[in-house]
Amino acid sequence: MIEPINILIVDDKIENIIALEALIQRDDIKIITTTSPNEALRICWQNEISIALVDVQMPEMDGFELVDLIKSNPKTRDILVVFVTAISTETKYAVKGLSTGAVDYLYKPLDPYITNAKVDSLINLVRTQLEIKHKNIELERYQEELIEARDQAEKGKKIKERFLANMSHEIRTPLNGILGLAHLLKNTDLDCEQTRMLDLLKLSSEALLGVINDILDISKIDAGKFKIVRTETNIANLCTSVIDLLKYKAEEKGIEILAKTDPEIPQLIMADSMRLNQILLNLLSNAIKFTDVGSIVLSLELLEKGEGKVKLRFSVIDSGIGIPENKIDKIFESFEQADDDTDHKYGGTGLGLSIVKKLVDLKGGEINVTSEPGKGSTFAVTNWYEIAANQKQTARVNPADLAKFDNVSVLVAEDNTINQFMIKKILTGWNLKVTIVENGELALESLKNNTYDIILMDTHMPVLGGFETTRRIRSDMPDGVNNIPIISLSAAVLEEELQEAYDAGVNDIVSKPFDLSVLHHKIQKLVNQYREEFGAVK
Repeated sequence: MIEPINILIVDDKIENIIALEALIQRDDIKIITTTSPNEALRICWQNEISIALVDVQMPEMDGFELVDLIKSNPKTRDILVVFVTAISTETKYAVKGLSTGAVDYLYKPLDPYITNAKVDSLINLVRTQLEIKHKNIELERYQEELIEARDQAEKGKKIKERFLANMSHEIRTPLNGILGLAHLLKNTDLDCEQTRMLDLLKLSSEALLGVINDILDISKIDAGKFKIVRTETNIANLCTSVIDLLKYKAEEKGIEILAKTDPEIPQLIMADSMRLNQILLNLLSNAIKFTDVGSIVLSLELLEKGEGKVKLRFSVIDSGIGIPENKIDKIFESFEQADDDTDHKYGGTGLGLSIVKKLVDLKGGEINVTSEPGKGSTFAVTNWYEIAANQKQTARVNPADLAKFDNVSVLVAEDNTINQFMIKKILTGWNLKVTIVENGELALESLKNNTYDIILMDTHMPVLGGFETTRRIRSDMPDGVNNIPIISLSAAVLEEELQEAYDAGVNDIVSKPFDLSVLHHKIQKLVNQYREEFGAVK
């Protein structure tokens, strides 16, 4: 049912009101009348009047004055006013009426056709305005709902990011301890069986770390917070390293695994070696998982060579179970397998190939799959790479051959007992003088009574965390002490948390589980810089 529109008739003569009322009476309007201009103001204030038909000549207050008052009030200024008059039709009167805010004139004696036509036109205009008003109200409501939905999404996103950061820390920290202890055990006297068990322990830990990285990387890619960092990379060595890492796993199944590299490929190219390594590990691990007999080949081919760049194709060729043609697109979706029972037979999260596809897309490459059920599959990744300007090979450093430090003291703030033991063993093996504390408060106390050349600071600790401890060192400690280099031992994966560490005042970050060569290099570099700048030689 259409809501009736309120029309006010103001005229000092009741007979004029009756005549006008009779002319415009209809079902979709409600007529309110008065002979008093003052009463008309009250009616306008208390009712939703849309149209006012106002006589010009009235004793208390003429129509011009009444309309001027109506238009001066914010609550009534949108009323459409039509003057009803018997005075002259001269232009000056029309201009005066329109200048007060009226929209039209009706002249007495009233012509029924003209009167109805003008009232109909105004009613349609009012209904259009009301519809626009209602639409605006709806739009405002939708906008509020969208803003609320956006805020909820942002809140959910932050909760997810915080959960991922906490999960990363809680899992990577003990993994760091496990891998560190495995490294320490490797340097002790072991028999063949113990060495084999240690290798299995390391392999299992790295497999768990791979699953964690896959989950975290998917989240970062989806959030648009994933970065590709290209550095000089020996592509042949990278392929060989990946094969060496998985050879033991393949040999357990009686599968041959090898790499074939085109000798024409430049020794060093610019690539994100960590992500490329991740792509190849996922593809090869997948091939091993679904291959029971035969072989797996990682083939690296030079397709094209341009001005300072090369187009390479990495192919992982297996003789495994294969993939039906109608299932190939499905395997690149997160948490999906080619068949519903694949995860029961072979295990896995269903994230590996999804990660590969997303990484290849981010790097601007292409991935193609050819497969025949029962005969095997070929996954081929193709991309252009810049040839590194410097083709001189940098020798890899064996952690066991790292140089000893001379008279260097280090303060380690770490609350995890296993990591404390592991870090102390490693650092002591490098001839460092090590002091370990369990939280930031104890680190601050230790700095008041002792001198150190460098600080290794865990991020998450009880009592006082790494960020706040770093800020206090930088702001509250005396000169010399407040400049001690600080390396954050972080399990963080989010750019925000890494940036927060730098904002707090750390000099560098070593991610858990950390590479011993990287940690050694950063300690050496920062200690040398500190001693050169502040003369802190003991």
